Amino acid sequence: MSDSSRDTAQGAGWGAARPGTYRRLMPDHVEQLSWLKPRILWAARNGVLASWFGDPTGRTRARWVARRAAAGAPADKVIRRDVPESFSFMVIGDTGEGGESQYAVVPGFLRASRGTDFAVLASDVVYPVGSADDYGDKFFRPYQDYPGPIYAIPGNHDWYEDLGAFMRVFCADTPPPDPEPRPRPLTRAWWRSLLWHRARPADEQRLAAARALRSAPGQRAEQPGPYWAIDAGPVRIVGIDTGLLGTVDAEQGAWLREMSRGPRPKILVTGSPLYVDGEHHPCPIEGGGTVDDIVRDPEHHYVAAIGGDIHNYQRYPVRVDGRTIQYVVAGGSGAFTHATHTIPRVSVGGVTEREFRCYPLRGDSLAFYSRLYGRRLRLRRLFRLTEAEAAAVVAERLGIEPARAPGPGTRVTRRTRLVAGLLGTGRRPDRPARFRLPVRKLYTRLFSPSSATYSPPFFKCFLRLDVTARAVRLRCFAATGNLAQELDPPVEDEVLIPLPAARAD
Repeated sequence: MSDSSRDTAQGAGWGAARPGTYRRLMPDHVEQLSWLKPRILWAARNGVLASWFGDPTGRTRARWVARRAAAGAPADKVIRRDVPESFSFMVIGDTGEGGESQYAVVPGFLRASRGTDFAVLASDVVYPVGSADDYGDKFFRPYQDYPGPIYAIPGNHDWYEDLGAFMRVFCADTPPPDPEPRPRPLTRAWWRSLLWHRARPADEQRLAAARALRSAPGQRAEQPGPYWAIDAGPVRIVGIDTGLLGTVDAEQGAWLREMSRGPRPKILVTGSPLYVDGEHHPCPIEGGGTVDDIVRDPEHHYVAAIGGDIHNYQRYPVRVDGRTIQYVVAGGSGAFTHATHTIPRVSVGGVTEREFRCYPLRGDSLAFYSRLYGRRLRLRRLFRLTEAEAAAVVAERLGIEPARAPGPGTRVTRRTRLVAGLLGTGRRPDRPARFRLPVRKLYTRLFSPSSATYSPPFFKCFLRLDVTARAVRLRCFAATGNLAQELDPPVEDEVLIPLPAARAD
């Protein structure tokens, strides 16, 4: 097994590494995704409009679900997979940027996924607005050689065109529901309707050519809607759609409660993680209660909750009523990397730094971002930190032992402390934060986090879950864009999740 980032700097992808082969898989031309382009910002406006004028996704989702039901989708929205009691599946999240950072995941994903029965895509299938014309290069092409079906739950970006393309690709070309009645003039709903971004007609020939890339019988997946459950072997995998603003409508909430009953062990997959960046986000349900209330209920037998949306890996083993639920962030499979060095010293839900895991390591994240800012601001001499310097200053600020020793002779200087502070490096709770840049927002908006803005190591990741009657083995694999990690994807985190005694519901 190859070294991981916890073992060596080379295992993390630093140093004179040979580039991987992923570029051979890419199309000849890749359009650079830039959030500075007014056209893209205007197209992606629906999230802002929903927060200002009210979120319509619950009603829209209900109409989509009614369409699928009328077309014969099962009323319980359960996909029943005929697999052995022991089986495996993959989880990827926030994939569809379409550039190097997405395609760099593919070779390692194909190697690590051998023998798996299916894959689940958790959040943001296609950026920037989930357009049907983007599915070719951002979904069908990269995963054309994965032999199993891929099921998906939408993220907020898939909702920027009211889920039309998502429903076409994953839900049997379901026709769009009838539009809502015209709102009264000058109301909040009227302003929202006036400004709302709506899908352009799809290029049918282009979409048909894209579909042909994943047309083998074993690759076809037809799901009953944007939320669903999969019964496979001893477990039930429950996928929920959290829409534009990370919430669940009342109808979906009632379905989730119903699907969560019974003794079968369950794994939740959601577009909005419940624990992330050292904070608890229980995910409200319209009408009362939260998604995490349902997950924590001992009668529901959840053993894990996996969420996309945030582009890295995090794991929080939370003790609940004498058992442990693994809360996982798994959105690092293709889009630009969200920083982990901004996560403060963890103390949430009874989880401390001793139990918390993340990828990339905080030191690697800080070194990665220091190089990006140094290049973009043309201040390399000030901003650029070596991976050893970054690991040392992160350990100092958080008061922890570094996950990978920075090496002898590494010093924390005034410059490294200044850069760490400016780039938002987390601190211990007892130390007040001084001025720091809002790293995620600034880099996302100002510096255009497209795959063309940086080179390996990319610090991407994906999950493999191996299920038996007694346990689920969850592994997080790394994809750096370098050949060594491509040929033998390193395991960055691994946990064995015991299953309660299960019987068919």
